[in-house]
Amino acid sequence: MLIACACLTFVEAIQKWHKVYENDIAGTFISESATRAVLMMIYSPCKYIASKARFILSEILKPKGLEYLNILLRFLNYLSSGNFAIPDNHQIIIYLMGFICYSRLEEYEVWIIKQKGLKTLFAFMKWCLSNHFQVERLSFAPRLPNVFCEKICCSSSRDWEGKDVLLFYSLLGLADLIKHSGCVGNDLDRISGKNMLAHIEAELVSKLQDICNNNGTPGVQWYATYVLSYFGFYGFPSNLMKRIGKAINDKDSADLQFIRTNGECFSVHGVVLAIQCPSLLPPEGRLPSEITSDHSSVTGSMEISKEFQKDIRLSAHVDHQALVKLLEYIYLGYLQAEEELAKKLRTLAKRCNLQPLLQMLCRKRPKWGTAFPSPDLTAALGPSGHCFSDVILEAKETKLLGWTCGVCSLSVPHMHVHKVVLSASCDYLRALFESGMQESNSQAIKVSISWEAMVKLVDYFYSSNLPKPPSGCIWNNTNTEEKVDEVQPYVELFWLSEFWIMEDVQEACSEVIMSCLGSARELAIKILQISANLSLWNLAEVAATYMAPVYRQLCDSGELETLDELLVDMIACLRCTNFYLRVSKEGTKSLNLHSSIYTDAWRLDIWAETSSMLRLASLVLYLFLQSSYNFEQITAIIRAYHLLSG
Repeated sequence: MLIACACLTFVEAIQKWHKVYENDIAGTFISESATRAVLMMIYSPCKYIASKARFILSEILKPKGLEYLNILLRFLNYLSSGNFAIPDNHQIIIYLMGFICYSRLEEYEVWIIKQKGLKTLFAFMKWCLSNHFQVERLSFAPRLPNVFCEKICCSSSRDWEGKDVLLFYSLLGLADLIKHSGCVGNDLDRISGKNMLAHIEAELVSKLQDICNNNGTPGVQWYATYVLSYFGFYGFPSNLMKRIGKAINDKDSADLQFIRTNGECFSVHGVVLAIQCPSLLPPEGRLPSEITSDHSSVTGSMEISKEFQKDIRLSAHVDHQALVKLLEYIYLGYLQAEEELAKKLRTLAKRCNLQPLLQMLCRKRPKWGTAFPSPDLTAALGPSGHCFSDVILEAKETKLLGWTCGVCSLSVPHMHVHKVVLSASCDYLRALFESGMQESNSQAIKVSISWEAMVKLVDYFYSSNLPKPPSGCIWNNTNTEEKVDEVQPYVELFWLSEFWIMEDVQEACSEVIMSCLGSARELAIKILQISANLSLWNLAEVAATYMAPVYRQLCDSGELETLDELLVDMIACLRCTNFYLRVSKEGTKSLNLHSSIYTDAWRLDIWAETSSMLRLASLVLYLFLQSSYNFEQITAIIRAYHLLSG
């Protein structure tokens, strides 16, 4: 009965959407909820519920099912074309879910494939990606009020589909249409379906791989990888493994060797195997804690790794191609294989206990709510990776007292890391290790940043994610000194990334610093001084920009007395520049500037706080940087300068 009621409401929602006005909130929520309920029942892991829902929906749709389906298809085609105004979010959601429901009904599959429904869904997916059109489920289907959740302002919980509900449902439908595109209908229909799929395959695969690499929501990433499996791509592409994959043929830094019965060798890196596939390591490689050593110095700790430069002989039953592809998955996070080879890989993946890969090789539909297996090598910084460590990073300084290391006796704050990971993550370090100079063979590298900054940098190397400071109420209730301690490591990393040529790290640090600067003006003052000390003038200018609007208040309070005169002049110059910008905007209206601008200028005491030379310099600099001024605007600015400077 409940299934029948939901199906009836779903059909009514499609049939009479034009009667559901935006102010009919109750009717809209009922339509959306019923449509989503039908979709979830059709995709239910319970075979009875899924088959029952499909049967009842098919019976209800018999009279005008094809007519309704045609309406949904036309709507999605019109929307994907980009030539029409974007309709209400609820209509998009209901029509998209309705189309996905149809794609699961056998009697409509052939018609959808003939009408290029696969191409329609792909076009809609591209429309969502190109327009950055995101809809969160809570925005159109709010849950019942939850007082407890409302009080948790810093909660990081999110739905499996997150803000990409439209993209998620598009992938859901694509998976079914691709699965059946060459298997339903007569011979002509199957040929047509395969041709359509071949036509969009290259672009579709590229888009799906981008989705996996861009750290999207778990549900979207899972279904992107699931769809990729139908094109022979198995696994989980990521930016981290894309970097680590550079080392797959690097024999110089390898410390292990697989040897087949015919004498063929495969050089590998123990630290990568220890994290990605420990089943391939010998027992002593899996349990480094059982290895005992009397070495306590830095040199001694490095010698431990040499004990693992050994050969691993493989059984004659191990297939050559399957092993090559498995190593490709271990290093890159994904592999490409034909159907016949995929069968061999299933056996190997099962024996190596690589469950996520096995699920993709078997093309099992992702379970709702399952966490996406994002690659993360940070476990190699613990006991499981210490035995493979071949280099040490030493920090410049630290506020930590009583520093001790469980691996060596070095008293300076340091981390035991791996050249293969560092080389793959930083071009500067790779060039250093390959240079042949004295530093390339050094067992310790001194990094001119604090311990706190170095920990964040190493986390990025091993996970491709830069740790972020606290947010929400935790950040708001943090005092200024603690905020400075949180942000300063990012400033140091911003400085280091210029020398080590790490654009991604610099961009990530810049985003963190920018997001924190506006929280407290005292923080902006500290960051300005730190940036100037490191000669990061672009970053210093950003910090000064935050202080420019309150320059007068900062002067009166004496907060600028701790800054160098040059930095104070920078803030004043930026304030003058902001004034010129305001004048130039007025100049587009008339050469005769409104008297209110002059009044505001004198009231703010802009000119009394800066020297004549500084005013002229800021004006010349501003005019130089602006390339779109016309004669009237420049005349207005010069006139304002002369009038105000006397």
